[in-house]
Amino acid sequence: MNFLALASDYDGTVAKDGVVTESTLNALKELQQSGRKLVLVTGRELDQLLEVFPRHEIFDWIVAENGALLYCPRTRESRLLTEEVPRAFPEALRRRGVPRVSVGGAIVATWRPHECQVLDVVRELGLDRQIIFNKDAVMVLPTGVNKASGLAAALKELKISHHNVVAVGDAENDIPMLTECECGVAVDNALEGVKKKADFVTRGDHGAGVEELIRELLDDDLRSRMSGLHSNGILLGRAKNDPQHCVYIPSLGNSVLVAGPSGSGKSTAVAGLLERMAKANYQFCLFDPEGDYEGFECAVNLGNPHYVPSAKEVGALLERMHSAVVNLLGVSLDSRPAYVSELLHKCDELRAEKGRPHWLVIDEAHHIFPSDWPKESLALVDPPKGSLMISVHPQHVRKEALVSADVVIVVGKDPEETIRAFCRTTGIAEPRLEHRHL
Repeated sequence: MNFLALASDYDGTVAKDGVVTESTLNALKELQQSGRKLVLVTGRELDQLLEVFPRHEIFDWIVAENGALLYCPRTRESRLLTEEVPRAFPEALRRRGVPRVSVGGAIVATWRPHECQVLDVVRELGLDRQIIFNKDAVMVLPTGVNKASGLAAALKELKISHHNVVAVGDAENDIPMLTECECGVAVDNALEGVKKKADFVTRGDHGAGVEELIRELLDDDLRSRMSGLHSNGILLGRAKNDPQHCVYIPSLGNSVLVAGPSGSGKSTAVAGLLERMAKANYQFCLFDPEGDYEGFECAVNLGNPHYVPSAKEVGALLERMHSAVVNLLGVSLDSRPAYVSELLHKCDELRAEKGRPHWLVIDEAHHIFPSDWPKESLALVDPPKGSLMISVHPQHVRKEALVSADVVIVVGKDPEETIRAFCRTTGIAEPRLEHRHL
C-alpha cells in the first residue's frame, strides 16, 4: 500500500455549505478501516470548525488556521505552529474600517475587496505577514505558513512521508498542499487554477468527489491513476535530439533493474538517481556489497568490514526517516542472501505500517539473488516492489528476481546484448533492437 493517508480540505471539498453528508462520513470511515489515516486541513479557526462539524473526531489530526494550528481530536490538545497574532494588527484593521475581522491564534481573516487595506496595514506595522486567498476570504498569516507546512507537522506526528499521502481540495489555499503530496486531487467544483495544478480531477463535486477518490484508493491504491502521471516520477534524463522530451522512472511501487558490464557507468547512473531521490525526500535503503557507497552524503552509513549491523539497528534508523547505506563487506558471500533477506523483511514490516522506505537499492543483485541459490533456502526469492537492482550480468540473477523488474536501464558498449541476455533469462520476447553507441 503506497497511500497511507488522505489529507482533505473542509469547506468546498469534504463539506458543502459547511455540512458533511452521512454518505461522505461513511466513506471516510471505510477508508480509515483499511488502515489509512485521515487528516483534515482547513482555513477555519478551530472553534469555528468544532462547532460546525461535530463529527470531527473521525479525523486522526486536524490542521486549522490554514496551517498555523495542529489539533488532536483524540486528546483534544492543540498546538500553535507559529507566532501569535500581534495585538496591534486587528485593532489597526478595524480602525481602517475593515469589516468582519476574525482573529485566531495566528490567523487574521476578512473578505474581499479589503485586501489592499490589509496590505497597507501590514506595511505600516512592518509585519512579516503574507496574504492568502481562499476564494473570497482574505487570510493573513506569518510568512511561510500554509496548508503544506501545517500538514507536514501532522505527518511528522504520524511518521508518514508526504510521498505516501493523497491530498484533495478546491481553492487557491489548497494548492501548496496538493503540489507537496505525492498525489494532489481537485474536486469537480474546484477553481480552474486548482484543477490545472492537480494530478487529476474527480467527476463528482464536494463530498461526492471525495467519495469517488476514496473508492479508487480502496480499489487499487490509485495505481491506475498514478501509472499515467509523469510529474511525480524521478527524472532519468532528456532525449538527446529533443531536450523537451523527458524520461521518468515511476516514483512509487515499480521495480527497476540497472545492468551492464563492469566499468560501464552503472554506479554513476545509480548515484545520480539516488541524489534525485534524496532531493525529493524519497527514503531509500541501499545494500552495498563492495563499499562503493561509503561516505555517500545522502544517507547514513551502517556497517564496515569488521562490523555487521543487525536488522533491529537498520530498522531503528529507517524508523527515524533517515535513508541508509548498509555496508556488506563484513558479511561473507554465502551469508549475504540470508542476511539481506532478513533486512528486507524488516523493511517490508515498516512499509506496511509507514509506507517507507520508498526504495530498496540492491547493488550486485547477483550476490543477493544468485541464480544457483537452492529453492528450499529461507532467503527471499525475489525483491519487494519498489526495488532498484544493479547487476553486471542479468543472467546470473535469479529469474524470479529479474521478472519483478518493471523498468530495465542498460549501460555499456553493447546495450543490445545485455537486453537480449535479460530477455533470454526471463523468457520475454526480445524487442526489435537497433545498435546504439552509449
